[in-house]
Amino acid sequence: MAAVTSYSRFKSPVGVWLLVSDGQSLTGAFPESHRAVPDVTDAWHRDDAYFAGVRDQLAAYFAGRLVEFSVPLAPQGTAFQRRVWNALREIPLGATTNYGALAAHLGAPTASRAVGSANAKNPISLIVPCHRVVGATGLLTGYAGGLALKQWLLEHEATTARRSAGGVTPIGLASVAPRAVQLKLG
Repeated sequence: MAAVTSYSRFKSPVGVWLLVSDGQSLTGAFPESHRAVPDVTDAWHRDDAYFAGVRDQLAAYFAGRLVEFSVPLAPQGTAFQRRVWNALREIPLGATTNYGALAAHLGAPTASRAVGSANAKNPISLIVPCHRVVGATGLLTGYAGGLALKQWLLEHEATTARRSAGGVTPIGLASVAPRAVQLKLG
């Protein structure tokens, strides 16, 4: 028997998010501004109760009380895409990295464009934090949900990181304007 696709919607301060699951794990999280939001079909089942834990974590994130998600994930993609998405989860809240540094972290220093392509296809926006990847110069670059949303998320995370550090801006974190703070993955 084929798995039923379940979904829910979550209203955030920056718009509505579509949450998608295969019944065991989260397979999608898309802001309404995302250029590849899937169409909800008649075969999908709305199940707000199933997504209660995800919705609680999202509410805590947007309230500035959550620094790391603990949601079971099952993004669908190639082996390389999944490696990139797993590496994205290593970027801490309040920090950014760039495509080249992420490629080097994956052991493929010349694959920054492939990393960018995988980043753009991330189906679990926000929870798999593709918005924390910026251009080599530190400028904000593409985000499937739009650059305004990317900037809002980075500013929100910088504020949350400062708050969780006792009001002190951790070294390497600064105000996120069009130029973002760089983090080198080790």
